[in-house]
Amino acid sequence: MKALLKSPWVFHLSTGSCNNCDIEILDCLTPRFDIERFGMLLVGSARHADVLLVTGIMTRQSAPAAKRVYEQMAKPCVVVAIGSCSLGQGIFKGSYNAPIPVDEVLPVDAYIPGCPPKPEAMIAGVVKLIQKLQGAK
Repeated sequence: MKALLKSPWVFHLSTGSCNNCDIEILDCLTPRFDIERFGMLLVGSARHADVLLVTGIMTRQSAPAAKRVYEQMAKPCVVVAIGSCSLGQGIFKGSYNAPIPVDEVLPVDAYIPGCPPKPEAMIAGVVKLIQKLQGAK
């Protein structure tokens, strides 16, 4: 739990997005926003991650894969839903290929709204989540 609070490693999972949120997540890594100053690091494997960032709608095909990725993560871990599509399915609400929202498949701890959310909002959301976890100790 201590590592999660000091230097959270983040795994990004796109479950069927338009890539706008993905671009903004990568923008957080640039020198302008530099999330690494908070100790956050984008990792390539869910097995090494403390935080799971989920973008996009939960499609029929991506739901089992997302659940499998979450089960592979070391516990305790945190799930963050990013963007309007992850929060309430956005413009895809009621679509035949997006029958369930993200929070019915994964236990979402934080929601960051926007289409796409700004890097400042994503950084603030993750920092507030870490502060919340510190208070829960």
